[in-house]
Amino acid sequence: MSGRLEAIWIKRAHRGPMDLVSRGKLIAGRGLVGNADQGRRRQVTIIERERWDRLMRQLDASISPAARRANLLVSGIELARARDRLLRVGGSRLLVRGETRPCERMDEALPGLRRGMREDWGGGIFAEVLDDGEIAVGDEVRWEELSP
Repeated sequence: MSGRLEAIWIKRAHRGPMDLVSRGKLIAGRGLVGNADQGRRRQVTIIERERWDRLMRQLDASISPAARRANLLVSGIELARARDRLLRVGGSRLLVRGETRPCERMDEALPGLRRGMREDWGGGIFAEVLDDGEIAVGDEVRWEELSP
C-alpha cells in the first residue's frame, strides 16, 4: 500500500510561521533543510490527510492542516502505531520514532483540537531522516521493511 505526499511545510523559527513549499531536501541525521528543528530526535513530523479531515468533521471546522505545525502531510497511508517502522518519502527513508503528541498550540488554532488529536496517534508521527534526498508534493509515500 502506498500513499502520496500532499504538502510540505518549513518552520523557519521555533513557534514561527509554517511556510508551504512544493519541494524540499531532507538531510540524514538533521531533518528538513531550512526547518528550525534540526538534528534532534524529532527531525521530521508527519500527519495524515484523512485523519485531519476526520478531525475537522468531528469539530465542525475547516482550518488548514498547517495549523498542526507538522512538516509533511500525506494521504493514502495510515501512520498510527508506526513506531520503529521505515517510511519512504520520495528519495528518503525515515525511521519513525514515535507519536507526535499535540500541545496547547492546537487549542489556540481551534478549541478542542488538542483533545481530538490525542486519540490513536491523531497528532501524527515524528521520524529521523536516514538518507539525504529530495522530496516534492506528489511523491510516493510507502512503508518499507527494515533491513536486519
